[in-house]
Amino acid sequence: MATLAPSRPAPLATTPGVRAAAVRHLGPNWYASVMGTAIVANAGAALPVHVPGLRTACAAVWALSLAMLLTLLTARSLHWIHHRDRARAHLLDPAVAPFHGCLSMALLAVGGGAMTVGRDWIGLPAAVALDTVLFTAGTVTGLAAAVAIPYLMVVHHRIESASPVWLLPVVAPMVSASMGPLLLPHLPAGQAQQTLLIACYAMFGVSLLATLVMLPLIFGRLVTGGPLPLALTPTLFLVLGPLGQSTTAANTFADTAPGLLPAPYGQGFAAFAVLHGVPVMGFALLWLALAGALVLRARYRGMGFAMTWWAFTFPVGTCVTGAEGLARHTGLDAFRWLAIVLYVFLGAAWLVAALHTARGLLGGTLLAEPGR
Repeated sequence: MATLAPSRPAPLATTPGVRAAAVRHLGPNWYASVMGTAIVANAGAALPVHVPGLRTACAAVWALSLAMLLTLLTARSLHWIHHRDRARAHLLDPAVAPFHGCLSMALLAVGGGAMTVGRDWIGLPAAVALDTVLFTAGTVTGLAAAVAIPYLMVVHHRIESASPVWLLPVVAPMVSASMGPLLLPHLPAGQAQQTLLIACYAMFGVSLLATLVMLPLIFGRLVTGGPLPLALTPTLFLVLGPLGQSTTAANTFADTAPGLLPAPYGQGFAAFAVLHGVPVMGFALLWLALAGALVLRARYRGMGFAMTWWAFTFPVGTCVTGAEGLARHTGLDAFRWLAIVLYVFLGAAWLVAALHTARGLLGGTLLAEPGR
């Protein structure tokens, strides 16, 4: 989601050499488009309302996210093979390095989608196999990013002020925490299931505590430094990610823990889901209002499209899944309608970001050298 708005088109990828050149400026922020697409499918599958054809549409969107993931994995591999200087520069750039956490979340979101809606098309055995691979790879890369990126920030980066993109590496373990329980029914009963559930709960803690450390820095940056630059203003929506995802994870634990953990811990997760989720969702709505007001201000002042617009998708989608979980465990229509309203916003945001991204790719501007 780094700002990429050059004016000169990139060359068409017609030969292997030209294809390699075309991905020279392809950064890890592009994985946000995969995340934003997969969450449309995942959130739509659990929407607490019956819409004819919605599940089929969600399966189609999931298939698109899988194709996007495979394409980006290939393109990023070319980037690392042929443009290692740029890859190293991305790691040492404090504005770009945090986006390496997006790889993990893209893998996890697509893997989770295989279990929720993808199985309708590829079958349950294939969905379990695919999710096992993507969940394992996503969790390993997410935990690595949660350590490596903060290390680079301390040792190599010279940072003038806090940014919402700092949350990207540390929120990845929370996505693992919410997606891992989907595999529990397919593990041997007993130690294997309990170990995965407790590991997911531990990753919940890793991400939540890291988020609580960073949020005051981000808000402090806003009140002392003023609004973010126009193109970066959409990144304020990234704060919604750990809030909505932690609510989603807590509700997922409540769905799966009974019967796996001994009393009172198994039943305790049901209470925890509500006691944690309701106040966190309340803060998420407060932040949504603040971030929305700042985005409208930036738009009025001429904010144009950049890949940062994908921040309007995945973070909002986690709030949709969080509201869906609270609707299940509280029985309140308020959360049901909240999930529906947020999903409508998510769908509109995805359409806008996807259309602008496709236009930028066809025009060659999004993959051209920044600043040209």
